[in-house]
Amino acid sequence: MDNATITLIVLGVVAFLFITELIPLAVTSIGATVTLGFLGILAPNQVFSGLSNSTVVLFAGMFVVGAAMLESGLAQAIGNWVVNKVGTNEVPLLAAMMLVTIIMSAFASNTGTVACLMPVIIGICAAGRIPASPLLMGLAVAANAGGTITMVGTPPNIIAAGALESANIEPFGFFEFGLIGIPVSIVAVVYMLLLGRKLIPAHNADVGSIDATAGMSGSPKARLICVGILSYVILGICFGIPGLTTEMVAISGALLCVLFGCLTERQAYNSIDWVTIFLFAGMLPLAKALETTGAGALIAHKVVSLMGSEPSPYLFMTVLFCLSCGLTQFMSNTAAAALLCPIGISIANEMGASPYPVLMAIAIAASCAYTTPVATPPNTLVMGPGKFKFKDYIVVGTPLVVLSMIVCIAIIPLFWPFFPEV
Repeated sequence: MDNATITLIVLGVVAFLFITELIPLAVTSIGATVTLGFLGILAPNQVFSGLSNSTVVLFAGMFVVGAAMLESGLAQAIGNWVVNKVGTNEVPLLAAMMLVTIIMSAFASNTGTVACLMPVIIGICAAGRIPASPLLMGLAVAANAGGTITMVGTPPNIIAAGALESANIEPFGFFEFGLIGIPVSIVAVVYMLLLGRKLIPAHNADVGSIDATAGMSGSPKARLICVGILSYVILGICFGIPGLTTEMVAISGALLCVLFGCLTERQAYNSIDWVTIFLFAGMLPLAKALETTGAGALIAHKVVSLMGSEPSPYLFMTVLFCLSCGLTQFMSNTAAAALLCPIGISIANEMGASPYPVLMAIAIAASCAYTTPVATPPNTLVMGPGKFKFKDYIVVGTPLVVLSMIVCIAIIPLFWPFFPEV
């Protein structure tokens, strides 16, 4: 068997073990990348490369910063203020949180947005004595949906615009994605308020050894220090600090939390959700193998070939939406978009159709990463604190993917016709 086939078999086994959880998720994830190393699919220096990935480092740093907010009582102090203003009703809290997250994710990293807001939401839930799991899942959903609104909201949007430019076609405008991104985001909010939150098991947040109600009776000095550190981290992650990467900001923020006594060194170590770290770090090399062995391209070309020689434009767009969305549940959404955008342009040219609706569908679908915890960093981040299982993402995410697809099929051709009048 060739490397692409072997990689697809490994992916199939991983998907089965993720869904059934016969063995721990982190063991499955790391076991998959080690297996690919044994089989020679990955070079020895690639097997554990995920552990040094910048997003994994960002995770570790933000777990510590979040724990400091909880330990000092800052998160619950903010939570008490929000609860006093909004109340403890889950619906308005979820709606307000999702709207804020969507706005932030449209212009800043969705991973950074979730990392910054997660401890605040845990504090709100502790103050209101309500389960944190619905709000944490809503946080991840909103971050993914909000990224579709602008060109910089998520990498697939940039990839789609770049693919058009490379083909000497005028690219999408900065806010043009909002024509479909805003409806998709609205559908995500409405879905979570009416149905999604009811499909999620009610769990209080799990933040390792840190008690979400701790620190409320101490000296407020630690809270003031945390406010300064959090402001620095939010500024660095969401808006950028010259000379510093987002992971440098997160780690330096974590170090400051320990140095200034917001939490102890031992508490900092214990606050890191190692299941999340190893789950995500293990999947990164597997996603890379899908890309480098051509396994992802094999899936794409096989599916496209099933459409026939003269597919309907709507069928073509629908199939590529499903393909992009399917791949992004296990591959990097950037890689999925980069793989499919050139294919979309080529087939659109053969059909004499505009490439705009096809590429927009591919880009939006790549951000509909709702059905697995490894589809996107926001999903992975909330998994530990929300006590989610793999199947929880499938149950909540699948209907939302279908709704998003329906919205895209209905709206995209209205703004970007397949055969525009000259």
